[in-house]
Amino acid sequence: MANKPTPQVENRPLNQAAYQALLEQGAPELLARIAAGRVGEEIPNEEIPDLLQPRLSHIPHPQQLADCDKAVAALVDAIEQGLRIGILTDYDVDGITSHAILWHSLVTHFQVPAENIVSLIGHRLEDGYGISDGLVDHILKAPPEQRPQVIISADCGSSDEPRIARLLAEGIRLVVTDHHAIPDTGIPQSAIAVLNPTREDCQYPDATIAGCFVAWLLMSALRAELMARESIPADTPKLIELLDFCALGTVADAVSLASPINRAVVNAGLAQINKQLRPAWRALVELLEKPQTAAAFDIDDLGFQIGPRINARGRMSDPHAARRFLLAAENIDAMDALLTLDRDNQDRRKVERAMLRDILADLSNYESSHSVVAFGDDFHPGVQGIVASRLVDRSGKPAVVLSPNKNPEHVTGSMRTVLGIHAREVLQRVADNWPQVMVKFGGHAGAAGLTIQRQQLDVFTQAFNQTVHALYGEQSPRPVLLCDGELQAEQLSLEQWRQLHQLRPYGRGWEKPLFNGVASLADCRVIGSTQTHLSLNLNIAGQALRAVWFNALDNAGDIAPVQAGQQIRLVYELAENSYNGRTSLQLMVRYAEPNAA
Repeated sequence: MANKPTPQVENRPLNQAAYQALLEQGAPELLARIAAGRVGEEIPNEEIPDLLQPRLSHIPHPQQLADCDKAVAALVDAIEQGLRIGILTDYDVDGITSHAILWHSLVTHFQVPAENIVSLIGHRLEDGYGISDGLVDHILKAPPEQRPQVIISADCGSSDEPRIARLLAEGIRLVVTDHHAIPDTGIPQSAIAVLNPTREDCQYPDATIAGCFVAWLLMSALRAELMARESIPADTPKLIELLDFCALGTVADAVSLASPINRAVVNAGLAQINKQLRPAWRALVELLEKPQTAAAFDIDDLGFQIGPRINARGRMSDPHAARRFLLAAENIDAMDALLTLDRDNQDRRKVERAMLRDILADLSNYESSHSVVAFGDDFHPGVQGIVASRLVDRSGKPAVVLSPNKNPEHVTGSMRTVLGIHAREVLQRVADNWPQVMVKFGGHAGAAGLTIQRQQLDVFTQAFNQTVHALYGEQSPRPVLLCDGELQAEQLSLEQWRQLHQLRPYGRGWEKPLFNGVASLADCRVIGSTQTHLSLNLNIAGQALRAVWFNALDNAGDIAPVQAGQQIRLVYELAENSYNGRTSLQLMVRYAEPNAA
């Protein structure tokens, strides 16, 4: 197994306009520095105040989404005529949470009879992603009296014109809600409406929102119109209570949390989850042995505990158990579905570890490459994206993991990427320059899915690497640790940690603050059952601090990269440590090396 590459440590560039504006508004210098290091130069001036305290009240109106009026009009007609409405979503967390939002909006809030709702979720292994031919086949094979007459898609559909046209030819009309990039051929013309903030003609000011939130916005606009027509009671609750699903889908889909909208949604949704009003959340409290408090779950739980369990069912088997879990009306039903998801998640982790182990054994073959492309005849398609993410973390390079397709002439894969390399744009360049290779692809900045010709696998590997190389230049990519500078001695405190804690939620695009500096290493010892973690006793500017460095060693028995008695340069996070009733500041080390200065 190849050793981990040495990361490149860099300070984040600051958006100087945002930095100065925040200081003028009275923000503490460090918080202004953190925020200004996480936003692009194009941030509108009116959004700057929301960087530190994003608010739901500042979320733009759904009517700014192109085609919103068309979609609302079609759905109002469908509801008032008593038509069967299909909810068609992807099988990942963004898709399943979108499904729950649409179902609860229609049935719970808008009084559509549950028997008029048809749930449509493709099988990952049998049907593939989005509005696939396999899923359309299932829809059209149903007796006419069971078919949906109008379908709302969520988290998919923007690239599915041929399948939407097939449905329309059979009298089934479709409203698309999505957030994936619009293909070069444009929006699907056979759809009634296409709500997607990435459309060039869309006025919605944030194109980074998740698919579940696009669905939520449409339902909010639909609620307003139904109330205006007096089709639902005037006291019909707002859809704030459905933001718990939006929070989960937003975090799990790894959209940018530099967006004040996304962070406001996640904060509000976490508050809803922690009310534990749904059987699903109560079941999770029990399974994960969480405290019965108003802060049982945090953003890490969404990304690392809840999201993977919902994803696992779609990756390994039929995704409808995940839908049943989120929609469960009784505690016993929620726990029954959750136990199924948990078993699948354990199976998923075993498959993931085996695949990753096989690929890492050959990772040294990619040392001179700008990318990693891995294929195996026994690779499981359900964990391609997870394994690709692990490879990016390990290699610092864009990665594609491919496995056999139902069609023996094709292979299907998932791509994950690094900062500055747009996933879908890379695949678009490959498709443009090597048209014989690609069958189809889609995605967004951080992730993409693709199908290629199996006989062109070697050509794709070369084309992908050449394309990434062209974007990087001569320097081979490696992991980058973006830091927020050094801390003064007085800033190494619990008070400072609590101040930084106010900027939550942290996640992709709004990463946890990382700091760099120099310390004296008084003691260093190996800890943990795997014997790969380090406990460090440090002295920084005369202050004694304890630190932990998880996975500092590749394998048990390896020599530690730093030794007691050395001056070291390190990259770290601030953290809180509670032990025996005492709370103290602790550093979480991300990287350290002997100080060469």
